[in-house]
Amino acid sequence: MTEVVGDVSAALAAALPGRVVTDRGAMEAYRRDQCLLAPAGHPAAVVRARSTDDVIATLRTAGDHRVPVVTRGAGTGLAGAANAIDGCVVLSLAAMDRILALDVAGRTATVEPGVVTGDLDARAREHGLWYPPDPGSKAISTIGGNLATNAGGMCCAKYGVTADHVAALTAVLPDGRVIRTGPPTRKNVTGLDLTRLLVGSEGTLAVIVDATVRLRPFPTATATAVAAFPTPQQAVDTVLQIAEVADPAAVELMDRTCIRAVNRLTRMGLDESAGALVLVQCDGPSAGQEAATFARLAEAGGAIEVLHTADPTEGEMFMQARRTVYPALERLGTTLLDDVGVAVQDLPRLLAAIERTAAHHGVLVGTFGHAADGNLHPTIVYDAADRDAAERAGAAFDDIVAAALALGGTITGEHGVGSLKTPYLDAQLGPTERELMTGIKAVFDPEGILNPGRAY
Repeated sequence: MTEVVGDVSAALAAALPGRVVTDRGAMEAYRRDQCLLAPAGHPAAVVRARSTDDVIATLRTAGDHRVPVVTRGAGTGLAGAANAIDGCVVLSLAAMDRILALDVAGRTATVEPGVVTGDLDARAREHGLWYPPDPGSKAISTIGGNLATNAGGMCCAKYGVTADHVAALTAVLPDGRVIRTGPPTRKNVTGLDLTRLLVGSEGTLAVIVDATVRLRPFPTATATAVAAFPTPQQAVDTVLQIAEVADPAAVELMDRTCIRAVNRLTRMGLDESAGALVLVQCDGPSAGQEAATFARLAEAGGAIEVLHTADPTEGEMFMQARRTVYPALERLGTTLLDDVGVAVQDLPRLLAAIERTAAHHGVLVGTFGHAADGNLHPTIVYDAADRDAAERAGAAFDDIVAAALALGGTITGEHGVGSLKTPYLDAQLGPTERELMTGIKAVFDPEGILNPGRAY
C-alpha cells in the first residue's frame, strides 16, 4: 500500500504541478464532510482541480494505479459521501467556481461545480431571475455537491429538487472520456436520461465538471404565515388542508425542542408551549391570499397563535427561524442529523416514533423539516466525549431510520446515502434493484475507482 501511495502521489505531482497536496497535515481538512459518525480514511493525495483537464489527468492517473477517487466540493455533506478512503485520491472541485454563462432570454446558467449555490442565485437575481433549489447550506454548499445528492430545500413544496432544474451536464468518466448528457432545450427525449442518472449518484459514476441549470423569473410577490399548534397532529392536519386549496412555495415544520433551541440562540420569542410550529411561504400574484387562507385554516385547526404578512422583510424574519434551527441545535452539543421521509399523512406517526425513541434512549432529539413532502430531519444532540452517550445516539439513529421504513418511507430524502446509510440499503431496496444499480455502476466505472462503497 505504501508503494502504491507513493507511486500515485508522484505521478499526480508530475502531471499536475502546483495542484497536488501530499502533506498529511494539509490534507486533514479534506478528509471528511460534516457527518461525524461516518468513518474517514487518510488520502494518498489531494488534487485541487482548476479545470476539466485537471480532472481528466487525475482520473487517468488514478485509474492507471487502480487507486480510488473521492470527489468533494465544499464538504457540507451530511452522509459521509465525501469522506476520504485510506490511500485514495481526494479530488477537490472547489476551485472550479466560475459561472460560465448566464442566458437571460433562455433562462439558463452554465456553471462549474465549485460555484456556491447562493452565489448563483444572487447573480440570477441581478437579472430578475432566481435559482429555486435552496438547501439550508446554500450560502456555503456548491452546485456540484447539490448535484451529487440531488439536494432539496425549503422551496421543494412548489419547485422540486435540484434534478428538476438541471438541463444538461458535462462529466468526465473514470477513463478520462468526456460526456455531455443533453442539450439545454426545454424538451429532449433522445436516448436514455443520463442527466437524471448522474444527479444524485454521489460521485460514483462520473465527475461532473459543468452544469446547465434552469432559472425562473423572480416572484412578483411573497407572503408568509406562521402558526403554533398544541400538537404535531393538528399541525399536519392543517398542512394537508392547505395543500388542497393553495400551492405554497415552502411548508416547514419545527417541533418543541427546535422552538426552544431557536429561542435560546435568537431570543425570537417563539411560543415554547407549542408542540409544533408551521411556517408557510407563498409566492406569485395570489401569495397574500394563499397565506391568509393558511392562517384561517390554522385558526380553525386549533392553532394557539397565528401570524401572517405580505411584507418581504417581515416574511424573511419568520423564515429565518427555520433556517436557524440546525445552528441552534449545534449550540447544545454534538449533532447527528438524520434525513428520512414518509407520506405527509404519516408525519404524526413518524414524529411520535421519534419522541418514543428519544425517551427510550435518553437522548435529546430536535425534529424539523419539509412538511409539504414528508421529509424530516430528526437531529440527535449528544456529548461526543461520552462513549455511552455516543452509543445511545447511534442506537436512536438506527431506530428512527427503522421507524421511517416501517411507515413505508425512505432512509434518505435529500442528503444521500453516502457511507452513513449503506447498512440500511437492503431494508429499502430489493436484490434485483441492487443488482441493476451495480450493473449500471460497472458500465460507467468498470474498475470501481469512483467513490467505492458509497451510495448503493
